[in-house]
Amino acid sequence: MMMKISSTTCSRKSSKPKVAKSSIQTTIDWEVRPGGMLVQKRVNGSDSDFDSDPPIINIKVSHDSYYHHLSLPSHSTFGDLKKILTRETKLEAKDQRLLFRGKEKGDDECLDMAGVRDMSKVILLEDPASKERKLVDKTKNHGTLHAYDAVMKVRAEVDKLADKVVALDTTAKNGIKIADKEVEVLTELLMKELLKLDGIEAEGEAKAQRRIEVRRVQGFVDTLDNLKMTEIDIDKRVLPAVSVTTKWEMFDSEIGGLNTSNRIPTSTKITKEWEKFE
Repeated sequence: MMMKISSTTCSRKSSKPKVAKSSIQTTIDWEVRPGGMLVQKRVNGSDSDFDSDPPIINIKVSHDSYYHHLSLPSHSTFGDLKKILTRETKLEAKDQRLLFRGKEKGDDECLDMAGVRDMSKVILLEDPASKERKLVDKTKNHGTLHAYDAVMKVRAEVDKLADKVVALDTTAKNGIKIADKEVEVLTELLMKELLKLDGIEAEGEAKAQRRIEVRRVQGFVDTLDNLKMTEIDIDKRVLPAVSVTTKWEMFDSEIGGLNTSNRIPTSTKITKEWEKFE
């Protein structure tokens, strides 16, 4: 009798769990995580997602000599962590390498599945290619600044010469003759500054400023050339008026000829009176 009840009881008790087990097996999927851990597979939109929020964990991220204390959901991925670190470190996600327990983690790996717990430590390293690229950019920026300073020095010298060019142009427009020597000296000084600009290797903004200054210097040189040509034209107009005064006056050959053998005085009459003697 006791055995029969026990058997019935066991049969009753064992039948219910079997139904429960079969229902659980139809709703739960399993997957193997890195490291051989067997875990329940996440299903987006499952009832468990609505029943409870994932726990928030605090982690420390070591970067160079600094520590960044961050809080984020435990089911976040390392890619999510990189996005947060981008705001903190100004380091692009593609240039970040995250290490946990001595191994580099991929962007799709979840923190909790990788074993990251509250107050765990993650190491952030900058990709070597990113460091090399920044070094090249830094060198290039240094060269750009040096070129920009060189262009500004030339501009300062050109500003001084520009005042003299404007003064000469104003003098010429007022009808006052300007010295050719002064025009030649200014032209030579401007050409020297133009050679300096030609020797500056520049990129970006420095290159644009150099191009502007080259055109500016060429404009001043053209102004001086025009002033020189204007002075030459004035001299050509004055020269014929002076040459008229140097023409020789022509005389009639009968009056003022150089041949004196045919010259016969017409206003003189020679008479000889002879005295008679007895």
